Amino acid sequence: MTPTLFTHAAPAALAVAAAAPAPAPHPSAPEGQLIVAALAGIAVIVVLITWLKLHPFLSLLLGSLVAGLAAGLAADAAIGSFITGFGNTMGSVGVLIGLGAMYGKLLADSGGADRIVDTLVSRTSARLLPWTMGAVGAIIGLPMFFEVGLVLLMPVIILVTRRSGLPLMRIALPTIAGLSAMHGLVPPHPGPLVAIGALGANLGLTLAFGVIVAIPTIAVAGPLFSRLAARWVPVGVPDLFVPEEGDGPARRRPSFGAALISILLPVILMLGKAVADIAAPDAAPVWKVVLDFLGTPVIALTIAVLAGLLLLGLGGGMNRAAMQTSLAASLPPIAGILLIVGAGGGFKQVLVDTGIGQVIAGWATGASGIVVLLLAWTVAALIRIATGSATVATVTAAGILLPLTEHLSTPMVSLMVLAIGAGSVFLSHVNDAGFWLVKEYLGLSIPQTLKSWTVLECLVSLVGLAGVLILSLFVGGLG
Repeated sequence: MTPTLFTHAAPAALAVAAAAPAPAPHPSAPEGQLIVAALAGIAVIVVLITWLKLHPFLSLLLGSLVAGLAAGLAADAAIGSFITGFGNTMGSVGVLIGLGAMYGKLLADSGGADRIVDTLVSRTSARLLPWTMGAVGAIIGLPMFFEVGLVLLMPVIILVTRRSGLPLMRIALPTIAGLSAMHGLVPPHPGPLVAIGALGANLGLTLAFGVIVAIPTIAVAGPLFSRLAARWVPVGVPDLFVPEEGDGPARRRPSFGAALISILLPVILMLGKAVADIAAPDAAPVWKVVLDFLGTPVIALTIAVLAGLLLLGLGGGMNRAAMQTSLAASLPPIAGILLIVGAGGGFKQVLVDTGIGQVIAGWATGASGIVVLLLAWTVAALIRIATGSATVATVTAAGILLPLTEHLSTPMVSLMVLAIGAGSVFLSHVNDAGFWLVKEYLGLSIPQTLKSWTVLECLVSLVGLAGVLILSLFVGGLG
């Protein structure tokens, strides 16, 4: 389903989705009924998640059936659409999520993440420390889920704050901004990957654009905003992670170079494929075939896990049993994420099969690329506000907006993915698990969390959107 760099209709070897998009289905009902059906499905999902507190997987399943039946699909057709979308998503994106979780756990258990942050912090002045922590959050956020990265880095945040004497917000917010921006804008995180697969975007190009947008986003939402937040939220350092007297010597950890190489390896491989597509879009020399293979997401992440076993596992003094235990322990915690992502793919497929996308595409006929990007951000942001889930917002918005990609160039499709990702992190509040995670770890009240974490997420979203719109002025004409 992922296209080559400048040929939007042609499927590539990247296994981000199972197959190329099928021809647009004929609408299953009149336009008005399709609109009502789509709104009803989304409303059911929102109400079940926010009011009844039902798990997003069940909510997406029930919302999919409501949307399909209300749009005139037969019961077996609605169920079949959901199963098809679920299977296609799990067969492609699910594999990548599993590999990413295995690598992230290995990075944490080996001490590689600790080595990276310790090295960077020890070589930074107090004045530059907020910027360094933003870079640390971004680097650690490349291969990790937001929640995993936050839990991993929270001891570092608190210990660095205690050691440097800087306000807590000056250290915590830049780090969290790095994690959040990478989570919303840069694959191989689940949200961007799902949107890439659903919209048929080019992964390497989306990755490159995502990094370009993420850099100023982290700067504004992190180090710069933290100056204001330190005055708005003047809190002390939580009484956590206090070193105990008589601790033994630190255990062996991988070298800084080994840990950094292992983190950047899959990103370099996927970017290498994008460069190869640009350098030789029509030819297939041996070097391009090799880069195409190595840059395939499944292969790149598999190589990262294997390299991690050597660079991180052995480098961190782990034996084979410890490495096996680490890999096995990485998968159970992501079971819920996998089901949500798969169900989101099922909901998307139901919407596609009803033909509702063709109605939306008709409304946007003749619209400029910037208007489409604003629409993508708005849809994702509204769903995010209502449900509190960035993943639900991403997969739902991608399903609704899929038909709009038919008239966009390949670079603009990648920017649409980023617009959806930016909208998916907008206005985190009390219905978001991340809100409570930050509140409890940093010892904040609800108003303090709103003035720090919630504002940070809004800045990540809005600055990310601004970056996408600026890029669209330069790449919109490329096809």
